[in-house]
Amino acid sequence: MAVTSNYFSLKTNGNGEIIDITGNVSQSVMESGITSGIVTVFAPGSTAGVTTIEFEPGLVEDMDDMFDRLIPRDREYHHNLRWHDGNGHSHVRASLLGPSLTVPFEGGKLKLGIWQQIVLVDFDNKARDREMICQVIGE
Repeated sequence: MAVTSNYFSLKTNGNGEIIDITGNVSQSVMESGITSGIVTVFAPGSTAGVTTIEFEPGLVEDMDDMFDRLIPRDREYHHNLRWHDGNGHSHVRASLLGPSLTVPFEGGKLKLGIWQQIVLVDFDNKARDREMICQVIGE
């Protein structure tokens, strides 16, 4: 069993921006030289999350609307009272989504559904430089 770690960087705008990272994750699998196994993609930090969606403009807007209804930006958060950085909602949203995702692959190809893409959602209230980690495990 082999294990490799690959990294890629992203510049984000924050504020719920959703970025399709499927190509980056696929590239990490390819560069690993491992043909079958699993890849875990991880977003270090506490204001971003990783999931899969059908990456199309309507659903991107629906996701933003859903997070605004569930975890509004404009309510008072204890985090904001303590740190005065205005991103309490970012931390709560990211914790709900989670920082990582594991995807199986065979023959060097991710086993995603036809309309399924891997996305990073940056909930922070400012632009960020994000370094993502892909850990590939398999044979």
